Amino acid sequence: MIDLGLAFSFPFADKDWFKKLIIPGLIGLIPLIGQIAFYGWWVEVTRRVIRQQPDPLPDFSDFAGYLTDGLKGIVISLGLALPIILFSIPLVVASAFADSSEGQTVLAILGICFACFTLPYSLLLALAVPASIGQLATTGRIGEAIHPRKLLGLIRAAPGAYLLTILGTMVGGFIASAGILLCGVGVIFTGAYAYAIQGHLYGQAHRAATTAGAAV
Repeated sequence: MIDLGLAFSFPFADKDWFKKLIIPGLIGLIPLIGQIAFYGWWVEVTRRVIRQQPDPLPDFSDFAGYLTDGLKGIVISLGLALPIILFSIPLVVASAFADSSEGQTVLAILGICFACFTLPYSLLLALAVPASIGQLATTGRIGEAIHPRKLLGLIRAAPGAYLLTILGTMVGGFIASAGILLCGVGVIFTGAYAYAIQGHLYGQAHRAATTAGAAV
């Protein structure tokens, strides 16, 4: 099972915790390249937790490696979200013809169908993303990270652990947004801290699932 307290406290066990959080936060402010590398740093947190390394909070010494992992992570995220993107296309097209009564009827029907699909899929996606990032951190391969059978196997092996990642991620999001209250400066630190929490939770969930017998 997941240790939520550990996910929130582990960064501060590192004597260089401030530097290791503030530098990724600053790099994440760089448009595109910096943001991609920051995403890869998050994947590295997950990888270190899965491997049970004694120093799960990484520094930013491997920029190229983080950039590679970040690109893979973005491809994976887009791939998992693709069904929602494709399903929204008819809704967008119908909205262009919504001036007529027939167009409004079609738009309403499509809107209901879209909601019926996206609500359960969004929940599945919230569970699948931690599983997919865990797979990426473990294997380094995009194909393994979006393999439906393997992702479902991980989730089925430890559903409680993946549900807790959703809860922890939500709390981490509130922490990240709290940085905005400090004239935006605090978000440099709280944003990196929130991603570190999230990466730790993803790593814990992956370990819980594989311990429970999920094939990866």
